[in-house]
Amino acid sequence: MSISARRITTVVLLSVWLGGISDAGLAPRINKIVTGQEANEYSIHVVEPGSGTVVFSHNARKPMMPASNMKLVTTAAALRYLGVDFVYTTRVGLQAGALVVIGSGDPLLGDPSTDDRYNRSSGWIFQEIVQALRKHNLTEVNDIIVDTTVFDNERVHPSWPAKDYNKWYACETCGLNFNTNCIEVSASNLGDSVAVSVEPRTTFVQIVNEVEPVTDDNSAIGANRTVQPNKIIVFGKCRNREGPFRVAIEQPAAFFGYCLAENLVQAGITPRGRLMEKAVTVDAGFTPLLEFTTPLADCLRRANTDSLGLVPEALCKTIDAYSRPDHKNGSWAGGRERIGKYLVELGIPAEEFVIDDGSGLSRQNRLTAHGIARLLRHLYRGPHWELFQGSLAVGGEDGTIDKHFSEPQYRGRVHAKTGYISGVRALSGVCLTDKGPYIFSILSNGPKGLSRDAINDVAEAIIDEYAESE
Repeated sequence: MSISARRITTVVLLSVWLGGISDAGLAPRINKIVTGQEANEYSIHVVEPGSGTVVFSHNARKPMMPASNMKLVTTAAALRYLGVDFVYTTRVGLQAGALVVIGSGDPLLGDPSTDDRYNRSSGWIFQEIVQALRKHNLTEVNDIIVDTTVFDNERVHPSWPAKDYNKWYACETCGLNFNTNCIEVSASNLGDSVAVSVEPRTTFVQIVNEVEPVTDDNSAIGANRTVQPNKIIVFGKCRNREGPFRVAIEQPAAFFGYCLAENLVQAGITPRGRLMEKAVTVDAGFTPLLEFTTPLADCLRRANTDSLGLVPEALCKTIDAYSRPDHKNGSWAGGRERIGKYLVELGIPAEEFVIDDGSGLSRQNRLTAHGIARLLRHLYRGPHWELFQGSLAVGGEDGTIDKHFSEPQYRGRVHAKTGYISGVRALSGVCLTDKGPYIFSILSNGPKGLSRDAINDVAEAIIDEYAESE
């Protein structure tokens, strides 16, 4: 081959390769935003999902801590392994005189936000169990048995900071979850003292009230655990009313069982035996009473719109449990393995990710902007994109970005998942521009990362770049 022919071939091949990357228009807008930040620990990847054309990319294959952008991966993997029609089903029945509750790992059983969406009153679960017992003319039961064996016994992820254990976003993950495994704490100034109350009302949790009444000082309260499980110190100062705020409890299955027993007593049904957590064999001696169900779509929404961490952690374990014939003993380790296999299936190189937990609270997680964008594009080209996009927060309207992107030209046009842990900020999703959707992922780590405002500005720049001219 002549030199001139080789040159022509090189030019042709180079033009084909460059055809997949076109950032000339968007680059000046984004570069202007990041220049003033003096940042270098960030990555950005923007793709037109129909053609796969990359319209902007910076450090897109650098693994970074994703914070809650990890939830995108876990919820997508749940769609892959569990299926769009998957439903968590918690079963209640009678066996040898005992009242039995068999957990399914449902992260939204008794979730106040989900109950509000369905116009269900607080305590509705216990009311329905009471009604079912009354239909059987029962005024007493023996033991209350809770079965949590759908998951293993590791309820607290080993990579989570101990200082966060009482925070709602680090609550325990159990085979029987209830009320997001939290109580809500409130305080009211009574003049010479402060009253502290909890919801749901229960004596399962012991409250030590160290809140001081004040008249003109700063007013704020908090809560700390003690070495005694579910003995919680509430501290601070209260001028009028503070709260409610959520505090994670320990032993969620016992929490549910104890609240159930209290509600039975209030309804005139006496528990005669003990509260026990053990495996139950559903055989001819089991009499079903009722079931509580939660569809996967509700779980996706709470994970991605509201960033409820319990959901992806439960999904991670559920993915593992349902890979087993008996649907038991789902673990973080097994869930991590299957989520990793899913990413490799999508063509994301193994060196571009580390999966540690499901929610992104662990600082051991790593994802790339390229990998997240590839995941989102895969979903976009599949049958469940409408469901998945609908699970994301909406700028100016809903979820964790309801206070952002509120200007008319941006409102309702950024559908995305936020991410934040100390030193980490992230935003990934889709911008709905005048010229069609553009998938994006922005990850920022450390003191040399991008600010939240700069990250939002990048998303707005995408909409501006593809706005129809006047």
